[in-house]
Amino acid sequence: MTRYGFLARLGRHELTLLLGVAVAAGLILSFALLAGEVMEGETAAFDRAVLMALRVAGDPAVPLGPAWLQNAARDITALGSIAVLSLITAIALGFLLLQGKRGAAALVLLAVGGGMTLSSLMKDQIGRARPDLVPHGDVVFTASFPSGHSLLSAVVYLTLGAMLARFVQGRRQKAYVLVVAIGLTLLIGCSRVYLGVHWPTDVLAGWCLGAAWASLFWMVALWLQRRGAVEPDVGGESAPDRA
Repeated sequence: MTRYGFLARLGRHELTLLLGVAVAAGLILSFALLAGEVMEGETAAFDRAVLMALRVAGDPAVPLGPAWLQNAARDITALGSIAVLSLITAIALGFLLLQGKRGAAALVLLAVGGGMTLSSLMKDQIGRARPDLVPHGDVVFTASFPSGHSLLSAVVYLTLGAMLARFVQGRRQKAYVLVVAIGLTLLIGCSRVYLGVHWPTDVLAGWCLGAAWASLFWMVALWLQRRGAVEPDVGGESAPDRA
C-alpha cells in the first residue's frame, strides 16, 4: 500500500468514527431533552393526542383497525421482550463463536447486557406511570419511561445487524441486513403505543437511547478492528456490490 493509500484509508476510518460520535451524541442529547420535557409534563398533550388517535372515536377501549391487527401487534411486540431478545442474542453468540469471532461475540454480550442494565436504571430513575387513558393490550411490570422494548430492540437488533452485516459481501446485502434490523426496531416500538402500554414519548426515548448505545458499540468495534482486537469485516470496505 502506498503512503497516499494508507492516508486515504486512515482518513475514511477517522471520518467514520467522527460521524459515529456525532450521531451518538445527537441521540443522547435528544433523549436528555425528551426526558426533561416528560418530567416537566410538557409532552402530555402530544402523548394523549397520539394515543387517542389510535383508538375508535368515542370508545377508547377499541383500537383502530380489524380485529386481527391487535393480535398481530402482540406478536410483533413479543419480538422486543426480554425472553425473545435473550434467546436471539444467545443464538447469535453461538454463531459468532462457531465462526471463531470471539471479539465480536464479547462486544455483542457487553452491548446487550449493558443495554438491559441501562434500561432498568432509567426506568427506576424516572419512574413514569403507564398510560391510563386506554386498556392495556399487553401485560406490563415496570415503569413506562423509556420503553424497554424500544430501547432493547434497538440495542439488540441494531448491534446484531451491524455485526452480522460483516459476514455478507456486497453493499446491497449489508444494507438489507441493516434495514431489517431498523425495521424490526421501528415496528416493535410502534406496537407498544398501539397496544396502549406506552406513551409515544416513551418509545421515542427508547429508540434514541438504544440507537445511541448501539452506535457507541459499533464505533468501539471499528476502533478495535483497526487494532486487530476484533476480526475484520468479511467484505471489507472495498467489497463489490453484488446483486
